[in-house]
Amino acid sequence: MTAFLIFSGLIVLLLTGIPIFAALGLTATVILLIFEGGIGSVADTVYAHLNKPILTTIPLFVFMAQIMIRAKVIDDLYETAHTIIGHIRGGLGVATVLACTIFAAISGSSVATALSVGSSAIPQMQRYGYPKREALGVVAAGGTLGILIPPSGPMILYAIVSEASIGALFLAGIIPGILLALIFAAYSVFSAKRRGAKSPPYAGTPAIIRSIRKSIWAIMAPPVVMGGIYLGVFTAAEAAAAGSIYALLVATLAYRNFGWRDLWDCAYESMRTSMMVFMIIAGAAMFGHAITIIRLPVGVTEMVSQMGLGPLGFMLIVMALIFVMGMFFESIAIILITTPILLPTMIALDIDLIWYGVLLMINLELAMITPPVGMNLFVIKGISDAPLTEVVRGALPYVMLMILGLLIVLMVPGLATWLPYSAGFGR
Repeated sequence: MTAFLIFSGLIVLLLTGIPIFAALGLTATVILLIFEGGIGSVADTVYAHLNKPILTTIPLFVFMAQIMIRAKVIDDLYETAHTIIGHIRGGLGVATVLACTIFAAISGSSVATALSVGSSAIPQMQRYGYPKREALGVVAAGGTLGILIPPSGPMILYAIVSEASIGALFLAGIIPGILLALIFAAYSVFSAKRRGAKSPPYAGTPAIIRSIRKSIWAIMAPPVVMGGIYLGVFTAAEAAAAGSIYALLVATLAYRNFGWRDLWDCAYESMRTSMMVFMIIAGAAMFGHAITIIRLPVGVTEMVSQMGLGPLGFMLIVMALIFVMGMFFESIAIILITTPILLPTMIALDIDLIWYGVLLMINLELAMITPPVGMNLFVIKGISDAPLTEVVRGALPYVMLMILGLLIVLMVPGLATWLPYSAGFGR
């Protein structure tokens, strides 16, 4: 009954539109006042959660993404993908997915990916006869890859809350991210062949070489960051710093469209975004501390033990629950509400936290394109002026494909765990 009242109150606060950190903090304050008679323990709890060097990855990766977006590298990325594979039937859809994949690895943001790629891709796809609904769907779905393909903001947040390795999570997201991109691309080719779609003429080898040469600095950004982590050259925080320096050098020396005003704007936006995240982490720390005081996570673990659920059964229930939550809440809220409660149970059931993190990210990708609050649906509606119902119908096949990808990774954990553990990250 206590758990029901806590979650009912928290959900009511979130549905009123109150900021996430405030909803978490207010709920925690009420719990502590009732069960402890005061909030004296809050300051130490919040300080302990914010006093972590790994938090430097957040402003640095945000800064890197801001620079790359402001330097307009996405135009070259999409043009390169279009030039290389746009001539095959369904190639424009594949090029869109490829551009989304690369840009997701640069920006770490699903919304930024959908917005940037969609602005170029949707008109181009319609120009060559793609049904508008399909063009909207492939951009909406491709944009979600920003959550899974590193660097990823939600992935960093999950790592901080669960105390899992950020480097391991980054590497764990690569293979499942590529898997989802391949599934999207295969569906795009299949759909184009089924309706007899036309494609642009082959650009020719010289044009392909020119386009690759033009976008090579943008293409190299993900290997610089992830390669350093994989080879043990960088820690996650150092990789974020290296990525920011690389982005700054590319913007100023290669693209030469980045001035002091741009630098100020990028720093300001990075500061605003990072402070918002830090406030949310503080609220989550208070909430996690409060539910620990009332032994709610222990109660969940005992309930699962009494039900006799094994790891797979527990994961299926959790994934279904998060899928439903994703229809109504933002990804950050889902991470911060569920992780502190589920973590002790997952540890008791010996569930790999890296594997679960990847499954969680895929589920949060689903939340981006499932109504009524799928953020990518509204982004695509905004840049295309299409009715929301048309955007939703275009994204629906990709919801099914993403569920398929989720089930594949659920049944084959090695897709998520092989790369980080082979790179030397311990469990």
